[in-house]
Amino acid sequence: MLPRVLEAEVMDTEAEAREYDSMDFAEVNRAFVTDFFRAWTGVGLILDVCTGTARIPIELCRRYEAITGRASAEEQQRRGHLLVCGVDLSEHMLELGRRNVAEARLNSPIYLAKSDAKRLGLLAAHFGAVICNGSVHHFPDPGACLAEMHRVCIPGCTIFVRDLLRPVSEGALDDILNAHAAEANDHQRAMFAASLRASLTLDEVRAAVGRLGYGPEAVQQTSDRHWTWSAARI
Repeated sequence: MLPRVLEAEVMDTEAEAREYDSMDFAEVNRAFVTDFFRAWTGVGLILDVCTGTARIPIELCRRYEAITGRASAEEQQRRGHLLVCGVDLSEHMLELGRRNVAEARLNSPIYLAKSDAKRLGLLAAHFGAVICNGSVHHFPDPGACLAEMHRVCIPGCTIFVRDLLRPVSEGALDDILNAHAAEANDHQRAMFAASLRASLTLDEVRAAVGRLGYGPEAVQQTSDRHWTWSAARI
């Protein structure tokens, strides 16, 4: 197994935010939202931790509108409106996120705010779902942010977290880069490689959520390069 090599916790320059937002995560984001909707209880406000440039909240709202648009009037009334609060520590990410939300005409259902995932400063047991996609590897102590996600979620509601899985070897890392970043520029490939090196193993994630009371089955490998923690908050 490759040793874990930490990268910067926050992409806090305008150039980094723009570079990140220019990368094509559309397929990964769609898969995340599809899998989240399968797990979601349908209850309450959704919190997106480390929302970045708000691509996940936008995809969530677009997909939800498509689903409810096909439903009966009675079902639409039952479902109600989707509301998403996205938080991030990077002002530049949030600035781009607000532009993306405005361009998507989704200012009403999406609210973005600055907050540290390690100390969210939000009420306990307040959100009907807590999600996070592709960001846990940024933290030297990932257990702290996973514990915060657990804390702010309503018992019985949905926690859905996905991130990169650290490759077992340099060869495995190169295989992932060639499979999923063949068309990326050199800087983007380097960013992806750094993220893979900073990521966790299944055992490391399972140990972290185990300290919160979740069994190892709550964390599974869900692609060649991802793990997912999907659980009803205990």
